[in-house]
Amino acid sequence: MDRYNVLLIGSGGRENAISWKLAQSEKLGKLYIAPGNPGTAQFGKNVQLDVNDFEAVAEFVETNSVELVVVGPEDPLVNGIADFLRAKNIAVFGPEKNAARLEGSKEFAKEFMLKYNIPTADFAVFSSLDYDDALKFIISKDTYPIVLKADGLAAGKGVFICNSEDEVKQRLLAIKKDDTLSKAASRLVVEEFMEGEEVSVFVICDGHSSHILHYAQDHKRIGDGDTGLNTGGMGAYSPAPLLNEALLEQIQSEIIDPTITGMQLEESAYTGILYVGLMMTADGPKVVEYNCRFGDPECQVILPSLENDLLDLMIAATEQRLDEKSIQIDDKYRCCVVLASEGYPLNYEKGKVITGLNKITGDVQLFHAGTAQKGKDIITNGGRVLNVVSSGKTLRGAIDSTYENVQKISFENCYYRKDIGHKGLKRISSL
Repeated sequence: MDRYNVLLIGSGGRENAISWKLAQSEKLGKLYIAPGNPGTAQFGKNVQLDVNDFEAVAEFVETNSVELVVVGPEDPLVNGIADFLRAKNIAVFGPEKNAARLEGSKEFAKEFMLKYNIPTADFAVFSSLDYDDALKFIISKDTYPIVLKADGLAAGKGVFICNSEDEVKQRLLAIKKDDTLSKAASRLVVEEFMEGEEVSVFVICDGHSSHILHYAQDHKRIGDGDTGLNTGGMGAYSPAPLLNEALLEQIQSEIIDPTITGMQLEESAYTGILYVGLMMTADGPKVVEYNCRFGDPECQVILPSLENDLLDLMIAATEQRLDEKSIQIDDKYRCCVVLASEGYPLNYEKGKVITGLNKITGDVQLFHAGTAQKGKDIITNGGRVLNVVSSGKTLRGAIDSTYENVQKISFENCYYRKDIGHKGLKRISSL
């Protein structure tokens, strides 16, 4: 059997989950992770590599006989790492720059959906010079809530739901004052607010064929009851009872297939993971956003459910052989709770010693996100620090097991939501 040396790019909880899954493959030779974290170090070799220096990445690949590069986060994809490496005949799992525009530019994504009749919210686009025009437009509509979206990448923090004219003014001012947000919002998408419940569908694509891997529900807001600021994600669970086979078929035919075909027609064939964020409205599923990679923390509940060899699927995608594969998912529910540093997604402290990691028991995965090694200690090194993932035959069982293990871990100023999965439990109880 051929074995493949793999370079995985990224350092978060998503990449820890991917490394954990790749390490189970019989096809895996050596696994390198750049830069990785203490969690990924359990499954491969962390390497200090500037992943935005594409020449350095290519040199590492050639020096270490790497046969496949797997790109976890969005930034390198949007910046064109897949194009650069493929031009050197290096296999990459991830979309090229033009395809990654589905995430990299909200404006492109909205215009794309309009062109190919993919259901989404009504919208208008304004430049940073036209924020006054955006405000006038919103006032003329006089319909709230209204959604403001930075066109570019903002680490999951560029979307604002505003409930009044005053709140719109505050958000526009805050965007102007924040260097990162103002750069991401050089173009601003003003979008109709869609009523409904969100769900995330994950699709693996080879440019022509595609398969739904699985689906999950994320919890973006920082506070219980979905209150407070948007974050990169405070937890997730899978499968979300919001969907059924009939709805999945509708999503495939009305959203996924037109997206894959549309990207082919745009001469930007899509290869890799396509995340489709959906709002389940009274008029059916509509696209909230696309991402050009696994969601985080949804990835952490999706991959443990996948019975396929992930590396085998990734290789098939790079070789346009996905039509030969079928996806196998187990029958368990999974819940992921994110342990964060108090103050996230704004200001927070790092360097807090984490205890209790050795107390995790049962069918539980512990994925590191913002951690670092300091001597013998694991310390906090980010806003989202750890992901605790547990399974169960029922959603309630998965949630209870996850929280039992969350309580075994501690660090100063640890914060986590207490209600991950609450919408799913409510829906199941109402069926």
